[in-house]
Amino acid sequence: MQQSESLTSLVSAFGRAYHSQFDTPRIFDDFLAKELITEDEFLDIKKNMIQGIQFFNKDIAERFKDNPDEVLKWITQVQLSPTPLARAAYCESVLLNEIELGVKQYVILGAGLDTFSFRYPELSSSLNIFEVDHPITQKFKKKRIADAQLEIPNNLHFVPMDFTKEFSNAVLAEAGCKLEKTFFSLLGVTYYLTKKEIKDLIGNLFNQLPSGSSIVFDYADEHLLHESGLSNRVKNMVAMAAVGGEPMKSCFSYSEMESLLEDVGLLIYEHLTPMEIDDRYFCNREDYLSAFETIHYIHAVKR
Repeated sequence: MQQSESLTSLVSAFGRAYHSQFDTPRIFDDFLAKELITEDEFLDIKKNMIQGIQFFNKDIAERFKDNPDEVLKWITQVQLSPTPLARAAYCESVLLNEIELGVKQYVILGAGLDTFSFRYPELSSSLNIFEVDHPITQKFKKKRIADAQLEIPNNLHFVPMDFTKEFSNAVLAEAGCKLEKTFFSLLGVTYYLTKKEIKDLIGNLFNQLPSGSSIVFDYADEHLLHESGLSNRVKNMVAMAAVGGEPMKSCFSYSEMESLLEDVGLLIYEHLTPMEIDDRYFCNREDYLSAFETIHYIHAVKR
């Protein structure tokens, strides 16, 4: 489990680095992601993905058997990158708008190798950023930051915590997080929690915070376990999660999600369906990138 924390963050960073370097137009430009991955790791992940094409799609494996770069492009653009790229783009656009509306605290739950604080140095005196993640992942990230010779911004605070097991407001407060209007991101996490765990977590996050505090997260809809998706990618995603020891545990209808959030005092301000995500982030592309079926984004605000 501890090893997989770092591996997951590495593979996610690989997807962002690949997109920044090779895809046009860019949906989300994490130009620093490549700085946090060694050249050997980049090549290893690339090699493993190319070798795994038989699992993902035998037809593509055959069609591009003499073109490994096209195989890699197909895997990253069809399977790996669509959701992480578009949800990051959505989350940051909401966050930047919230900052305009006076938010001074940003809490990233499951930050991995996130680079927001490094990409927005102009916010160093106006926004406090709290990265909450597994202690192993944070130790790994700090080493990567040092290796890349990046300076940790003075507004970035690391909060080591396995928040999926037990969230602690006290630990967050010790790191300097105040009981004021706050913006949270919870990306790529809800699938691996039960519905009760999600409700308890969001309830704990907002329990003492003022009205207007908000969160952006992604979730799987009720078709998760029945939908195949483009080139079987939804089934592949569910299968990979199970094989990796982190099975997907929850999916929701919209009304179920609305009711869960209402129970903890939040209202849905914006909800993007897969079709709306595709229209907003993937239209008029000439590559393989398109919005993932069954994955939705929500911006919910405390009443």
